[in-house]
Amino acid sequence: MKRSLLFLPGNNPNLLINGDVLGADAVIFDLEDAVAPDEKDAARILVRNALGALDFSSVEVIIRINSIASDGYWKLDLDEVVPLKPACILVTKVRDAEYARTVSAYIGDVEARSGIAAGTVKMIALIETALGLENAFSIAAADPRISGIFLGAEDLTADLQSARTKSGEEIAYARGRMVAAARAAGIDVYDTPFTDVNDDEGIVVDAQLAKTFGFSGKAAISPRHVAAINRAFSPTHKEIDYAHSVLKAIEEAKAQGKGAVSLFGKMIDAPIVLRARQTLALAAAVNPGRGGKR
Repeated sequence: MKRSLLFLPGNNPNLLINGDVLGADAVIFDLEDAVAPDEKDAARILVRNALGALDFSSVEVIIRINSIASDGYWKLDLDEVVPLKPACILVTKVRDAEYARTVSAYIGDVEARSGIAAGTVKMIALIETALGLENAFSIAAADPRISGIFLGAEDLTADLQSARTKSGEEIAYARGRMVAAARAAGIDVYDTPFTDVNDDEGIVVDAQLAKTFGFSGKAAISPRHVAAINRAFSPTHKEIDYAHSVLKAIEEAKAQGKGAVSLFGKMIDAPIVLRARQTLALAAAVNPGRGGKR
């Protein structure tokens, strides 16, 4: 489960070595936008060495590679990091299903050369262009290796020639389209970062909005935002208690042979039961020790 995904520049050793103590469920070691062209080789080697030497067992490691249009950087990235078995590769600028399958096939080649079981390293497709957004479902369903899709709003709004605002009205359609595509494909979906690192109230609002849309989690570019994201994507005690009440009411109704169930003056139907089960499953994932218990 990934509520929070924290970007860390691949060329910053101080951040890399502390990646497992910053509170995020996943860290994204970035070999693309955060790294200047003349530092690509050094960043790639640094990330490879970090994966090989440091213990990241408490956090999921994702590597953002360079795009297919990057003069071969993306293959060099995969050659270095896939043998270390990161959880996921974040594939940038994914525009269609064929793009995703091309990267997946090369990951498979590296897995085979490295003696790694096929499909070990998963992919998250970063959708950040108008074409990619229009192809969101076909991308999400393109390959078994794809475990999630990810909205990149900064590049997307530039491609759309729209303003990028804190309130995010300009990406409302994109958010909805991404969530629908991911859920239809049966995979996870991650929201774009809130980029004002000094706005502590704004990140709370934006994270809650992303949760309301149905995103699985949200990315961050600053450790300062991680706690707010984790709170937004974790069930509250009130939500957990209500979920238990729903399931208890259903069980009691079955025992009494009742077809209709009412709780707190509201009829309990199948979607409400499904949400209750989802809430408890998420609570168990967030806090395995309690397992969604009261």
